[in-house]
Amino acid sequence: MSTVKCLVWDLDDTLWDGVVLEGDDPVPVSAAVETLTALDKRGILHAVASRGEHEVAAAHLRRHGLDDLFTVVEVGWGAKSAAVRRIAETLGIGLDTLAFVDNDPVERAEVAAALPMVRCYPAEQAGRLPDLGEFQPEFVTAESRQRRTMYRVEAERRSAEEDHTGPATDFLASLDLVLTLRPATPDDLARAHELTVRTHQLNTTGWTADMAELRRLCASGDHEVLVASLTDRFGPYGTIGLAISEIGATESVLKLLLMSCRVTSRGVGAVLLDHLVRRALAAGRRPRAEFVPTSVNRIMLVTLRFAGFDVVDRAGDRLLLELRNEPSAQTGHVRVVTPGF
Repeated sequence: MSTVKCLVWDLDDTLWDGVVLEGDDPVPVSAAVETLTALDKRGILHAVASRGEHEVAAAHLRRHGLDDLFTVVEVGWGAKSAAVRRIAETLGIGLDTLAFVDNDPVERAEVAAALPMVRCYPAEQAGRLPDLGEFQPEFVTAESRQRRTMYRVEAERRSAEEDHTGPATDFLASLDLVLTLRPATPDDLARAHELTVRTHQLNTTGWTADMAELRRLCASGDHEVLVASLTDRFGPYGTIGLAISEIGATESVLKLLLMSCRVTSRGVGAVLLDHLVRRALAAGRRPRAEFVPTSVNRIMLVTLRFAGFDVVDRAGDRLLLELRNEPSAQTGHVRVVTPGF
């Protein structure tokens, strides 16, 4: 069972006792507030899918100091399953990583029927959710503790992008993107492992590396483990990339390249790959890369091909690619910084 990434809350008679639009002045349930706080510290996001008037509900959340804990607020009169689907789309996460809590069994049944991959819980169970295995990430990292803040910053970026009237390339150039690439340290390993578990689309091989394996590779003289972080004028994205290469005398084989899906539209994967290629060439090594197809990662094969890689060997599903042409990636919109090299 996958770990829940976002818990979606009903409000009336779930988060608080009473119905705001009926003139009640409901107080949030203490057990529910404790769950909000506990899961937020673990990097699990919160969202709202509730019936009512948006401004009224939002004002009540603000009044009780809870508004900052919710990354997405969907309040209206449509089907709650539709609201849950929009929340997943807004956050860019899979429906199978969402959970839904509501006091009304009919509402829970509607969501479960329309979105069977979403786990549904009754309101009376809200206080016990942190004890369930699906709400306990394997690791709680600095990245996960800042996840809500980074999603809020991302909402600001998205709003600025929607307001931008010129070409998309101009908006990218205006972000002042800085990609920092450095050797992984012991403090990075939990986040590196988390990335291998959470990242599927922008992942060349789907390799899930545990902490012991990452530690071994970092200490290995014939492997290189690099982490990538990203910032722009709005703030940090956090550690968003991982590259693991096997280093030989004459070649450098990229065993795993992945990027957080949060940076899909920034073109950062191509920038990172371009930098890795140029480092290998500067060291006199032939750049190679492995690729294992999954149901969702074809975009990474396209990225490799655009970077000048061609398939030179196959072993089952695993492809071996080699740089045959000069990279064609457009990388000028990102400044690359390489401390530690």
